[in-house]
Amino acid sequence: MLSHLAAASVPAVARLTVTTDPGAKVRPGSIVIANHTSLADPAIVLAALHGRGIRPVVLATAGLWRIPLLGAALTREGFVPVRRGGPRAAEALDGAAAALAAGRPVLLYPEGGLPVRDDSGEAAPGPIRSGLWRLATSTGAPVVPLGQAGARRLLSGGPAKHAAGLLTAPVRRPALHVHIGAPLHLEGDRVAATQRAHRALTAAWRTAVEHVDGRDRAPAPTGHPGSFRQTSV
Repeated sequence: MLSHLAAASVPAVARLTVTTDPGAKVRPGSIVIANHTSLADPAIVLAALHGRGIRPVVLATAGLWRIPLLGAALTREGFVPVRRGGPRAAEALDGAAAALAAGRPVLLYPEGGLPVRDDSGEAAPGPIRSGLWRLATSTGAPVVPLGQAGARRLLSGGPAKHAAGLLTAPVRRPALHVHIGAPLHLEGDRVAATQRAHRALTAAWRTAVEHVDGRDRAPAPTGHPGSFRQTSV
């Protein structure tokens, strides 16, 4: 339901396009890692994946389960609550491992939180926490980097700016872009493996930024740039 809702709502307020690296594919039992910049980007990522027939289990902050109706919907979708900094923090990895074993793709945000900023500009992904390495090495699941850009043009700053962003979005129709990179396997040393994942995520994000910037300069692209495969959502 949430994937369908995202796929219907995001194109109504913004211009979303998606590209992929050659050979990039989110197979059953994959871990999708995305950069986290805005409260809007989970919907953007779900909409992009929905267009490829992918319905991931999402690791999300446990506070969302306290919101009436939303919490029930998250549970029904099989999403996994993340309780950071407490004795139950490891439960999220157990829930993710179970979803992977069942053949579900899992979407997580390896930076572990949102940047504290008021502007709508882009910034490279921050350091990746160790949970990704633990999950990938314990399950053997491939890791698919997904970079997104433009979400902060939809929602950024405080509550007043969020409200203004949502109200004006159907008129502004900001450009959004998601780029899906080639999968990698995180093996061996934790530090080295985590750095590989960070480089791959940063590369996917940079590609997304380039597409958003390019569409701002030429808002009606018609070609298939470079070796990427591009679609609109």
